[in-house]
Amino acid sequence: MSWTTADIPDQTGRVALVTGANGGLGLESAIALAGAGAHVVMAARDQAKAGAARERILAQHPGASLEVVELDLGSQASVARAAEQVLAAHDRLDVLMLNAGVMASPKATTEDGFDAQLATNVLGHWSLLCRLASLVVATPGARVVTLSSIAQHQGRALDPADPHMSGRYNPWLMYGNTKLAARHLAVGLQERFEAAGVDAIAVAAHPGLTNSDLQATTHALGGAGWQGPLWDRLSSWFGMSVPRGALSQLRAATEPGVRGGTLYGPLLAMAGRPVRRPLVRPGSASAVRRLFEVCERETGLSLDLSGVSATDR
Repeated sequence: MSWTTADIPDQTGRVALVTGANGGLGLESAIALAGAGAHVVMAARDQAKAGAARERILAQHPGASLEVVELDLGSQASVARAAEQVLAAHDRLDVLMLNAGVMASPKATTEDGFDAQLATNVLGHWSLLCRLASLVVATPGARVVTLSSIAQHQGRALDPADPHMSGRYNPWLMYGNTKLAARHLAVGLQERFEAAGVDAIAVAAHPGLTNSDLQATTHALGGAGWQGPLWDRLSSWFGMSVPRGALSQLRAATEPGVRGGTLYGPLLAMAGRPVRRPLVRPGSASAVRRLFEVCERETGLSLDLSGVSATDR
């Protein structure tokens, strides 16, 4: 039997933060979590879109408990401000869904000097995780869900010598690198949780081929070359609906008995019901170590699971 949002257990009293909750998979995840009773922190860069998304959720679930936090993952300063706001308002964080991302965008550099894809998909989420680690540690049974992609199979483990691909830049390879890094983050974070005796789990998920606005945005930006219009058309013709595409990350975030360090995705890779998927390219200890090395060096933040907030080194 297929798993649907009707299978989400009651989330009353739980707090869930979803990055990129103003559209696509993030919005559908926020709708489902709010509908199940969770207080949802909608973290998003575009505040106009976030406001419209909030109204859409309230129209569907009038009693939803929602909070909008401005978050630009491409700015370390914005991540710090968002984390401070969340820490001031909450003493628990049951679900941290690291959903937001960009795909195969043209070469660009953020205000912090980072490649824009690496900054948004990896480094921004790393900083948010580090700064909110005290809430995760304080919450029994907390879950951190990282959003990967089938594009992880074209990616490589981050190269500490050149994580931003400052030489010959390839938008699709960088995207694959960041999505593989998202899965490596779940594997490495789970190892850290177990070593520290923390009652939390880290899980990765991917949506298969989903007809969200991600492909259209990638096409419009022009960095994806001939593959941009191809994937835009394929997703519109064959992709799952956004609500169906969001099921894998929702199952990873809410189903009882989920094992940490695993990956959830569609049964048939591109489509199908959400199931636990095999790790075809298991994250090696070396790949995880390199990811943590890059994240710590670039952001100046290390993951502290002692129960106190992360501080700049």
